[in-house]
Amino acid sequence: MKHYVWLLFFIIPFSFYSCENNHISYENQWGDVFKKYGIDSACFELVDNNHDIVHVYNLERASKRFSPASTFKIMNSLIALETSTAPDEKFIIKWDGQQRNAEWDKDMDMREAFNVSNVYYFQELAKKIGKISMQKYLDTIRYGNKNIGNSIEQFWLNDSLKITADEQVGFIKKLYFDKLPMSQRTQRIVRSMLLKEDEQGYKLYYKTGTKEVIENNQKHLMAWLVGYAERKETQKTIMEGKEETNYKPYFFAMNFDSNESIEKTSEIRLSILKEILKQQRILP
Repeated sequence: MKHYVWLLFFIIPFSFYSCENNHISYENQWGDVFKKYGIDSACFELVDNNHDIVHVYNLERASKRFSPASTFKIMNSLIALETSTAPDEKFIIKWDGQQRNAEWDKDMDMREAFNVSNVYYFQELAKKIGKISMQKYLDTIRYGNKNIGNSIEQFWLNDSLKITADEQVGFIKKLYFDKLPMSQRTQRIVRSMLLKEDEQGYKLYYKTGTKEVIENNQKHLMAWLVGYAERKETQKTIMEGKEETNYKPYFFAMNFDSNESIEKTSEIRLSILKEILKQQRILP
């Protein structure tokens, strides 16, 4: 069942970074989508920017910070471009010859490394950026808990840096509207790297992240999916009667715990995303 609540900022214990408006819709029925795939612990936040509504499933988890894992490649890319560590998305980092992953083991530019989620590439990129510049932008953008810890090449993987699903949505929303304290060029390049699907009625942009977690001597995966969808809408202008095409944005972040393999988990998270977006009539 869906519940709509109007809340005043000064009386709510949880403040949404993703939306200044306070119209919140609790989407408890989304839990059934996760359960369909054997997922018991999850959250999903969706901001309908067109109607100023924050849709959320499992507010408690959405307000809990987790390691960003590979979703940090969004921020890493932004900082690299803004500091000219990488002049553009064609910036190549040479492979060091150590075998890690068949998709990663070659010289690679940023766009390809982003697409295949090449951990080695972005670790090398972080080292080139350096701790001072990295910390400066984490502080300025207020990215999660802003904590780098002791390792410039591991902090987004080793639980030093943590961020909530709600903070992720707020970050992505600012990126979409060129509201981050960075150049429009930098933000435009990274947005283009996020594009995964360009279909007739919609576009889908996202970055995934996966981290192995050990709790009570048992292993599971914590999976992220962060991004936005653009729904294509065509309407006639009142004055000229011409058709005008607009893309309306919807921002989202989800994370969940999975006992499946990495490959299966990757399939599950995309299936869940599309089911929820279809329920909301964002995807056809």
